[in-house]
Amino acid sequence: MSKKPTTPKIPDTEEAWLSGELGMDEEFVAVAPDDDESLINDQLDLQPISIRLEKSLIEDFKLIAAMHGLGYQPLMRQSLKRFADCEKKRILREAAADMAARKKAEKESQIEATSSEEPQKKAA
Repeated sequence: MSKKPTTPKIPDTEEAWLSGELGMDEEFVAVAPDDDESLINDQLDLQPISIRLEKSLIEDFKLIAAMHGLGYQPLMRQSLKRFADCEKKRILREAAADMAARKKAEKESQIEATSSEEPQKKAA
């Protein structure tokens, strides 16, 4: 009896997908139809934009993205989101501090106004 040659199997695991054992063959690469792209954009709430950036900045993002195993556009999206979130928090913190300072100043001026009225009442 002869043995059948066994075909090595690649495990269907998340690790196999992440490591590139699965899904990296060029024969399976295709451009997604426009319908799929708009469906993805709608589901992820993405809006395509056009922006002009310095070539060196794009190259930097590509280098950083490759080091993190990402595409440069998702990295740019993450960077812009982090910046916008931090800026909103900073602006809100500053607005809250300004509001607190105004309330404190108003309270102090009310106290001063009240204390300056008392000597006038005593004199009368």
